[in-house]
Amino acid sequence: MKDWMERNWQFVTTGISGVLIVVGSLIGNDAGDFWTAVIFLSAFVIGGFEQAKQGIEATIKTKKLNVELLMILAATGASIIGYWFEGAILIFIFSVSGALETYTTNKSKREITKLMAFQPERAFRFLPNGDVEEVAAKDLQLDDRVLVRPGESVPIDGVIVRGSTTLNEAAINGESVPVEKTVDAEVFGGTVNVSSAITIKVTQTFDNTIFSKIIRLVETAQSEPSKTARFIERFEDAYVKAVLLFVLVMMFLPHFALGWSWNETFYRAMVLLTVASPCALVASVTPATLAAISNGARHGILFKGGVHLENLRGVKAIAFDKTGTLTNGTPELTDQIFKEHIDKQQVINVAVAMERQSLHPLAAAITKALDIEVTDKLTEIEVTDVPGWGVQTSYKGETWQVGKAGYVGAENAVKFSNGAFERLASEGKTIVYVAKEGEIVAMFALKDTCRPEAIRTIQALKAKGIKTIMVTGDNAQTGAAIQAELGMDRVVSGCLPEKKVDVLKELSVTYGSVAMVGDGINDAPALAHAAVGIAMGEGTDIAMETADVVLMKNDLEKIPYAYTLSERLHWISWQNICFAIAVILLLITANVFQVINLPFGVVGHEGSTILVILNGLRLLKSNRK
Repeated sequence: MKDWMERNWQFVTTGISGVLIVVGSLIGNDAGDFWTAVIFLSAFVIGGFEQAKQGIEATIKTKKLNVELLMILAATGASIIGYWFEGAILIFIFSVSGALETYTTNKSKREITKLMAFQPERAFRFLPNGDVEEVAAKDLQLDDRVLVRPGESVPIDGVIVRGSTTLNEAAINGESVPVEKTVDAEVFGGTVNVSSAITIKVTQTFDNTIFSKIIRLVETAQSEPSKTARFIERFEDAYVKAVLLFVLVMMFLPHFALGWSWNETFYRAMVLLTVASPCALVASVTPATLAAISNGARHGILFKGGVHLENLRGVKAIAFDKTGTLTNGTPELTDQIFKEHIDKQQVINVAVAMERQSLHPLAAAITKALDIEVTDKLTEIEVTDVPGWGVQTSYKGETWQVGKAGYVGAENAVKFSNGAFERLASEGKTIVYVAKEGEIVAMFALKDTCRPEAIRTIQALKAKGIKTIMVTGDNAQTGAAIQAELGMDRVVSGCLPEKKVDVLKELSVTYGSVAMVGDGINDAPALAHAAVGIAMGEGTDIAMETADVVLMKNDLEKIPYAYTLSERLHWISWQNICFAIAVILLLITANVFQVINLPFGVVGHEGSTILVILNGLRLLKSNRK
C-alpha cells in the first residue's frame, strides 16, 4: 500500500481536488460565498500544491520562468474576479495532466530499471571444506565458487564449473526463451536458473557486472534529453516571458482601444494566460522519448540518452565490423580434400594431434571439427610451432607439416588443389594444407561463418534505404565473398584497426550521417567518431562504454527495430508539437474574438496536454511488423 501511494499520490490529491470541486459546485450559493470560496480554495491547494512547488523550485534553481507559474497566475487571476469554479477546474485539469506526465515518466523509468529488481542480494558461497555459507552478493570475490539451485537467480557474473542447466536470460537480453548452459559457459547476475543446480566461479566483481553496466546506462539515458526536448526547454523561458508581456498588454489595451469593460478586459487576459501557456508543447517530447527508451530496453536495446535515439533516424549508412559482428568470430571447417589412395584416418589422427597443440584459431577449428573422427590421439607427438606459418612434427620417422601453402610448398599446393584453391578462396575461405615428407596429402578449407540474422538485418536496412558497408581486415577476395553472401552495398577490405576512424570519416563524406556497429577494443575509436555508435552487448567493456547504443544480446535484428523506434519517436513528437501549437493558436484567436469562456479555454488547453502525453505513451508498445 505504501509503495502504491508513493507511485500514485498525485492521482490521489488530484482526485480529492476533483471531489471538492464537485461538492463546491453542488452546494453553490447554499453554503454562502465564504464556504464556497473555502471549498474551491482547498481544491486549489490540494490539487495544485505539487505543481506550484515544482514550478517555484525550478524557477529559483534555473532563474527561468515556466508553465507552472503561468497556471498559478491564471488560477489566481480567475479567483480574483470571482471565477472560483473556473480557477479550480483549471488547477484540477492541470493537476491531472501533471499526474499523468509523472506517471508516464515513472512508468518509462520502471520499464528500464525493473531489470535491477532481478539482481539478487544473497549468494551461497562454498567454503574450503565444502560447506556452503550464505553471504551478501556484493561481498563475493573473484574466483569464489557459488552454488545456484533451481529457481534461484544467479547472484553475479561467472562461468559454470560444475553441472548444466537452463537459464532464463530475459532480464539481460529481453529474450523469453530459456537457453541451455553447461560447463565453461558464461552466466550473468540476475538471470534465473530454471532446471538444475550448478556451481559457478565468479569472474566479475559486484560493481562490474552486466547489471552495473545497465544501471550506468540507465542513469545516463534518463539525464540526457533529445535535441528536440532541449530546444523546447530553451524555448519555454522565452515563450513564458512573451505570454506574460502579451497578457499585460491585454489587461489594458482592449479597454482603451475597443471599449471593453475593465471586468471583461481582465477576464479575457486571464483566459489568454490560460490558453497561451505551452503546457502541451512542453509535454510533447520528453514523455514520448522516455517511453521509446523504455520500449527499447524491454527489447534488449539500451540507448544512452534521447539524443542518440533521435539521431538514429538520420543515419544514411551503417558500417559494420566483420569479425564477431557480421560473422560468428570463430572459423569453422567447411571442406576437406584428401589425396587419393592415402590413409585418410592416419592423416586425421596426425593432423588433429598436431593442431591440438597450437593456439591458432584455425587450429582450434580443425581440432573441434575432426576430433570425433580421431581413432588414436597420438599423445606422444610433439610439435614445433612456426609463428605465422604453421606447425611441424616427426611421426614414425616421417616429417609432417600443417600450415599455409608457402610453408608446405606453394608449387605443390597449386598442383594438389587442381583449381580447388581458386574456387574455395572465391567463397571467402582460408586454406590449410597437410604435408607428409614434403608431399601434400590433404587440404582443409575454413571460414568464419556469417551470423544467420545478419542477412535478414541487411535486407531490412536496405528496405529502409540505408546503405550497408562492411569494414574488414581480410583481403579483397575474402571481403568480396562475404559481401556477396550478405548482400551488402559495399566492402572496405584490408582495413587495419587504426584506420577504421579514417574510413568512417571518408564514409561520412560520401553518405552523410554514418553509424558504426562493432564489438571489439579496436572498434572503440570508430564507435566514438560515428554519428551513432552501436556496440554488441557481448563485446568488450570499452566498446560498450564508448557506444551510444548497446544491444544487450548479439542480435543484429535489433538494429532495424531501433531505427523504426527512432522514426516513430520523430513522427509522434512532431505530431504532438504541431497539435499543441495549433490548439494554442486556435484558442488565442477565439479568445480575442470573445467566443470562448474560461472553462472552455481550460478544457481545450489542458485537454490538449493530456492528449499529447497519451499519444507519447503509444511508444511503449512494440513496433508494428
